[in-house]
Amino acid sequence: MVQFSANLGFLWQELSLPERILAAKKAGFSAVECHFPYDSDPNEVSAALRETGLVMLALNTHPGEISDGEFGLCAVPGEEDRARAAIDQALDYAMKISASRVHVMAGLHQDAACANACFLQNLTYACKRAAENQISILIEPINQIDKPGYVLHRTAQGIAIIEALRLKHQITNIGLMFDCYHVQMTEGNILGQLSNALPYVDHIQIAAVPGRGEPDSGEINYPWLLDAIDKLGYQGFIGAEYIPASTTDEGLSWLAGYQTTP
Repeated sequence: MVQFSANLGFLWQELSLPERILAAKKAGFSAVECHFPYDSDPNEVSAALRETGLVMLALNTHPGEISDGEFGLCAVPGEEDRARAAIDQALDYAMKISASRVHVMAGLHQDAACANACFLQNLTYACKRAAENQISILIEPINQIDKPGYVLHRTAQGIAIIEALRLKHQITNIGLMFDCYHVQMTEGNILGQLSNALPYVDHIQIAAVPGRGEPDSGEINYPWLLDAIDKLGYQGFIGAEYIPASTTDEGLSWLAGYQTTP
């Protein structure tokens, strides 16, 4: 049975983060995840999680100054101090709200070799720190149509990074965030890509292509794809990381088709 997680970075943006958690529970989601929760009191977030019984699956490292063109720091040479401060911040917040994963954002850079070396060093730091608290690290390929210059943008890159960390540093607490939207935008052949990447995948996300809206629109046949993913043996949550066309509540009819109980 498919279980969905509400990505609260995009859903119910008019509400505070604790209120979004309550809204996700009311809507029928089984878990939640978020982007950048750092302006929210972790005690209030934890209280909302306890009240609803939902778990916070993941949060992102701080992206840097988006208004200055930054979108992640951890694969940006010269920003190592800021990158590790962002990693520390994310892990500390994750511990306070019992989140099990942190997505370490790579960032934008044109020199692939330098960026990759920087990313591996910062990921090694993140994984070792996270392991002390039973937290897993995620990395996510993000398409370069939406984010030109994003260092990690293909599934094979993510696999290679994870393999390098596993083989060279015996790191096991790192996995791939497989976002069907980004994969379709960049590579296509989602099921083939996922079948190959599955041993490395720790979380899956969905949204419509094009437009990144509700997953009952666009060119991806999600009922078919999610059934195929289930048959592959994936047992984790499916993260609903889409941008609502109108209000979140008005666009939730897609979820009803997967719910077997009121």
